[in-house]
Amino acid sequence: MFTLPSLWNLIISTIVFFIAAWYFHRYLDDQGIPRGATRGILVFALASLLSWGAGELVDRVQEKTGGTQAAAQTSGDLSKLLKVE
Repeated sequence: MFTLPSLWNLIISTIVFFIAAWYFHRYLDDQGIPRGATRGILVFALASLLSWGAGELVDRVQEKTGGTQAAAQTSGDLSKLLKVE
């Protein structure tokens, strides 16, 4: 079943994305690669992959340490959610 990412996953992966994007921009500037759409897409793709990997690592560590993740709720659970008791 699909599980939602943990809060730590979202926080860490967002931080990693911005740090990686800054680093890749700086590295490509030092290499003399001209700015453009292709370079922007490359930076976005590399930072996204690094961010995704960091998020997966956070989830694995959380699973190993005994943390739990909430499962995504389906439309079948909607009647349970709307019931007021």
